[in-house]
Amino acid sequence: MAAEEGRPGVRVRAWEPADLEAMTAIWNEVVRDGRAFPQIEPLSGPDEAAAFFSAQTRSAVAVGDDGAVAGLSILHPNNVGRCGHVANASYAVASHARGRGVGRALVSDSLEALAPCGFRGLQFNAVVASNAGAIALYESLGFTRIGTVPEGFRNLDGAYEDIHVYYHPAP
Repeated sequence: MAAEEGRPGVRVRAWEPADLEAMTAIWNEVVRDGRAFPQIEPLSGPDEAAAFFSAQTRSAVAVGDDGAVAGLSILHPNNVGRCGHVANASYAVASHARGRGVGRALVSDSLEALAPCGFRGLQFNAVVASNAGAIALYESLGFTRIGTVPEGFRNLDGAYEDIHVYYHPAP
């Protein structure tokens, strides 16, 4: 994917083994923050991380002009069998790179990858209600909120909050 218009320097590409250390650090930062991902345990090391990212239909990284990994995405079936044509994705952006178009580039890349990967749409099952940046991004890209699960997410501090389900058909 080319640099986003008005956001020079953000480009998305398939991950490479050399990216693994940065990807793991970014993923684990979001997991440890306990405010967006359902995972409780971080990836334990390079072998576990390589297996995890390799198991996805598509894992990608967003890099800046300096070539440094600023964020990542994973894309995979949301379900199995007769529901396997709908994808699910997760995005992690390094805290120092947020607000610079990295998330938009990653989500846009996922949408572009849907049809080539055999998916007819992209569904997010658990967008935490307090994640205002993600919600604004998804809605600006044409995702539709199709429901809310009351208190479906337990934050790191133990507080429960709503999660939203979003959907976008393949372009």
